[in-house]
Amino acid sequence: MKFLDRLLEPWEEQAYALLRIVSGFLFIWHGSQKLFNFPLEFPYPLNPLMQAAGLIEAVGGALIMIGLFSRPIAFLCSGTMAFAYWMAHGTRDLFPILNGGEISALYCFLFLFIATKGSGIWSLDSLMNRNDGEQEDLT
Repeated sequence: MKFLDRLLEPWEEQAYALLRIVSGFLFIWHGSQKLFNFPLEFPYPLNPLMQAAGLIEAVGGALIMIGLFSRPIAFLCSGTMAFAYWMAHGTRDLFPILNGGEISALYCFLFLFIATKGSGIWSLDSLMNRNDGEQEDLT
């Protein structure tokens, strides 16, 4: 295991950035499907609650992907997915494999992790923080 630790540890921040970017990118399409029926038509009629979820998914996914306001947005997305799980899936059966809620549960905890860890590298948050720090050093 020490071999794997030495091999993978230097790439920890890059792997986290890719996790944040790809999960945000994938989340966008859940919102896009609800709001625009793209790239696949949404199979259920939309009510205001689902429209709000679609907006959170599309905008939240984009902000997480680019790493802007990642902590609060990821926390909001995590809560949205927890709500979606218990409203749409958890009432059908307890087990996610039986109620179709694996994706909602996984997104919930993935975004909770992002909310606790922050944007990381390759993000607008880190770029803005670096620029803020440079300005403070100059004065």
